[in-house]
Amino acid sequence: MTRVLKTLAVTLAVAMLLPAAAFAQKPSLKTPVSLNEKAPATYKVRFDTTAGVFVVSVTRDWAPLGADRFYNLVKNGFYDEARFFRAISGFMVQFGIHADPAVSAVWRNARIGVDPVKEGSKPMRIVYAMGGTPDTRTTQVFINFVDNSASLDKLGFAAFGDVTEGQDVVRKIFTGYGEG
Repeated sequence: MTRVLKTLAVTLAVAMLLPAAAFAQKPSLKTPVSLNEKAPATYKVRFDTTAGVFVVSVTRDWAPLGADRFYNLVKNGFYDEARFFRAISGFMVQFGIHADPAVSAVWRNARIGVDPVKEGSKPMRIVYAMGGTPDTRTTQVFINFVDNSASLDKLGFAAFGDVTEGQDVVRKIFTGYGEG
């Protein structure tokens, strides 16, 4: 079996629409409170992976706190060289742990508030993972392979975007390891 999509390098497509100065001085990833910009109403994130490219389109109105956090993490390189670490066939694929343990450690308790569920956990929608309740969201996100609305929406998993290009690439992610 071929293992694909071990790494993903993330670039923010909206960067082309912002002045270069907006990216000149990055806050430290070791200071979560410093990454607090409000995201645009909509933006796109391009994921370049070993198996191809996919694009996530984010709509801030769906889950403003989640969209803002994702915007700041992407813009400041948090997901660069991140790995997919959980992929379950017929469910989802997850990423969002920084490669540097020191950076991961400071984000472990950098929780964001609760977003109401406005859009369901439909196929190719991206949501934050959480530790049992919606107020435990930090940096880990997952993309739904199938419609998980019936089980996840009532638990507070608020979608903030969806894969609009390269859905075939996302579907190629190796799920043979399951929870491992």
